[in-house]
Amino acid sequence: MVVADDVRHRGLAGLAPDLVVRHVGGTGGDAAATIAALQAADAVLVRNRTVIGAAVLEACPHLRAVARFGVGLDNIDLPAADRAGVVVLSLRGANAVSVAEHALGLALALARRTVTVDRSARLGGWDRRDGRELHGGTWGVLGAGATGSAVAVRARALGMRTLAHDPGVPDLLLREAGIKPVGIEDLARRSDVLSVHVPGGAATRGLVDRHLLGLLPDGAYLVNLSRGDVVDEDAVLAALESGRLGGAALDVRREEPPVVGALERRDDVVLTPHVGGLTTASTDRIVHALVDDLRRLFAGEPAHHAVGAARHLTPPAEGAP
Repeated sequence: MVVADDVRHRGLAGLAPDLVVRHVGGTGGDAAATIAALQAADAVLVRNRTVIGAAVLEACPHLRAVARFGVGLDNIDLPAADRAGVVVLSLRGANAVSVAEHALGLALALARRTVTVDRSARLGGWDRRDGRELHGGTWGVLGAGATGSAVAVRARALGMRTLAHDPGVPDLLLREAGIKPVGIEDLARRSDVLSVHVPGGAATRGLVDRHLLGLLPDGAYLVNLSRGDVVDEDAVLAALESGRLGGAALDVRREEPPVVGALERRDDVVLTPHVGGLTTASTDRIVHALVDDLRRLFAGEPAHHAVGAARHLTPPAEGAP
């Protein structure tokens, strides 16, 4: 098995003796480098940088399983994998608690200007201007899957009302979870904090645009923990400069890592390097579950966490060792 994107974890040792694990670097979005690295691979483990597209799958006939470390499948062509009979593994919701806790931390950092006053205090300043309570406000969740729902539960613990928009989740399930389902524009109009948890891809690219941001109440906060291209960063900057948006916290960016620009220079912006789902607990859960599934697959058993059509391994390609 080839392990890409600098995934390192002691739990991968559990794959022996079923698979020989080989770590590679330099794949990222480079299809040629990815194909070269996977020529003899039966399985590959990736984060979100290495792209497993149709061309890679076609050029790597030995490949029979793709394990996604984390959630989100925008770097994996699932229909192409289905056509090739390749099993795709992904633990949906495995890092929901980690992301939800980070979302609350980011919103609280905006409300209390934690980053700004910390920087000032370290330089001898003593900025004691009033912060803002989130209690009594409304938290809107755009995308109410496992992560968005986990965020809403924690927002209620702060004494906030919770709303959500997600056409893929039945209204009844949202109401049973204590979340009020609303349309996307109504969500924006009523949210003191709007957090974004939708999958990436063409359907959601630019979803949070100038129009949607313009519907937010004055002084609202935006928190993005989904994918960078879901949010129009130029629109965010314009909303901040106009004073309409009270602050933005971005864990994901249009380009990763981004070129330092105007957002990085603002005190009403909190930035983290796509670490919302990265905690020791979530990493342990993901690695151990993927290792268990890979061992099941190579023992001829079905995978528990397959997200495509294939749940068993296909026979090795002709001539495979």
